[in-house]
Amino acid sequence: MKSKPLLLAGCLAFVLNSASAQTTPFPSIGQIVKADPRLDKLVPSDAKIEVLASGFDWTEGPIWVKNEAFLLFSDVPKNTVFKWTDKEGVTPFLKPSGYTGLGPYSDEPGSNGLTIDRQGRLISCEHGDRRVTAMPLTGGGGKRTLADNYNGKRFNSPNDVVAHSNGSYYFTDPPYGMPKKEKDPGRETDGWGVYRIAPNGQGCPVRCRSWLAI
Repeated sequence: MKSKPLLLAGCLAFVLNSASAQTTPFPSIGQIVKADPRLDKLVPSDAKIEVLASGFDWTEGPIWVKNEAFLLFSDVPKNTVFKWTDKEGVTPFLKPSGYTGLGPYSDEPGSNGLTIDRQGRLISCEHGDRRVTAMPLTGGGGKRTLADNYNGKRFNSPNDVVAHSNGSYYFTDPPYGMPKKEKDPGRETDGWGVYRIAPNGQGCPVRCRSWLAI
């Protein structure tokens, strides 16, 4: 779902404020409304929604990298993953992030949802390249494709992803990133749904049976 850049930037700041203390003042917006008192165990009573950065086209997939103390997030139209640190602010981290073709593709070509798996790799849903990838954040090594099709049919535009503690990945596959959305002639699947990449699917060929739709 698209959000106003300023509001989503505030949400990114809220994620950071919950994860790591910082002393640099940022402008704050809105308010935190707690409908359930159990939220007090996760969010401090004096937490504020702070704007870390703004001016993006629209942003998605914020993920806090705890061990390195930085935030990653996608600007989907700009085909870029940005990095935020308290010391350096916002800098480009990965470009292209979701479309590696030479010509124009769509108005949403870049990466969307991001997460970190139990191996410490950046897991990305890539709209333009229509795949889910893994990339080491430390120790070198390039990006690898975890999944780009089901039963030989290419995905539409993987959008959001979560990593399970058992090594599985779950991701959605709507048509948002395709040039003509649900009417795009390049669609190969009959619909859009949620998919699972099983732990033993890592390293399998593209048509590995351990990639199961649910």
